[in-house]
Amino acid sequence: MGFLFKSQEISRLGLAVTFGAAAIFIIVSKVFLDAVVKRLLGDSVLATILILDGLDARPQPHAAVVDVASQGLWPDLDRPDMIDALSRLIAPFDRVIIACRYDHRPAWATFLKGHDVGGEILLDRDLLHGAVTIGEYDDKDTIVLSRGPLNLVTRIQKRFLDLFVALIALVIFMPLLIVVALAIRLEGPGPVFFRQLRVGQGNRQFRIFKFRSMHLESSDSAGDRSTSRDDDRITRVGRIIRRTSIDELPQLINVLRGEMSMVGPRPHALGSTAGDELFWHASQQYWLRHALKPGITGLAQIRGYRGATERVEDIDRRVRCDLEYLSNWSLWNDIIILLKTVRVVMHKNAY
Repeated sequence: MGFLFKSQEISRLGLAVTFGAAAIFIIVSKVFLDAVVKRLLGDSVLATILILDGLDARPQPHAAVVDVASQGLWPDLDRPDMIDALSRLIAPFDRVIIACRYDHRPAWATFLKGHDVGGEILLDRDLLHGAVTIGEYDDKDTIVLSRGPLNLVTRIQKRFLDLFVALIALVIFMPLLIVVALAIRLEGPGPVFFRQLRVGQGNRQFRIFKFRSMHLESSDSAGDRSTSRDDDRITRVGRIIRRTSIDELPQLINVLRGEMSMVGPRPHALGSTAGDELFWHASQQYWLRHALKPGITGLAQIRGYRGATERVEDIDRRVRCDLEYLSNWSLWNDIIILLKTVRVVMHKNAY
């Protein structure tokens, strides 16, 4: 204060040295204190007790474990003697973990709320279904299972990138699109576009646009049969556009319509199988991948996971990539994936 109000003659160098030395000594003392505490107490700085009341749980290192069920103890609210015994048991601890039967949970909850220790009740994972937090509605607690992968700002960012890239791509590739459409019409009868029902965002179904690459009579609208390398259903033009991924370009229309994104999990047909199993039977996490819009390209594609899914492992790898993309989404990641897609437009599994 003397320095700030110039009420005393204080050297600025002296002030700087004092504060600098103080910062160094604070850090050194913190490191020293941490070392002493760890030497004396190890990892058990927070005294923890695990109480077993009919539910098995594996204790962590340095935690005390007491099986009260074997002693006939539980917080029977009509038995003050039991309450007293349990209270004395947990008094020396900072954190109390209760692994109890389901019907004992209300009593344990009441018991813990009346104490000055941190009390927690161990819950089964299946009961929470992967909950992220606890919410409230109408004075009742709710289990929050999802908040959506993107907030309003990030949704706007992603949509802007989609529209920007899709419009530029349509302008650049318009001559190519016209040439391919004419080639398909000249090769044989049938529509230029192949439209198929796919699973989209929020597991809502939509119809995807692709250039028709198979003979009209053998087109697989349900996607029951994966395309093989020497598939006799593919036309001559179809073989070229599939190998170069040109058949995917009409999906730019889906992007403009808001049904797809430039980057996201690839949408699958309802009848798609991995080996002999439908995708959602082959992977328990399959439905989780649809929290975002499906994409023309995605993380799985730039890592080379394309082509037929002949084994369950083929879809497992793709689902893992999709969930990794969902949990780590950023606008920069979308741009990187778009740039890396150029390398895999022509791929050994593109047939």
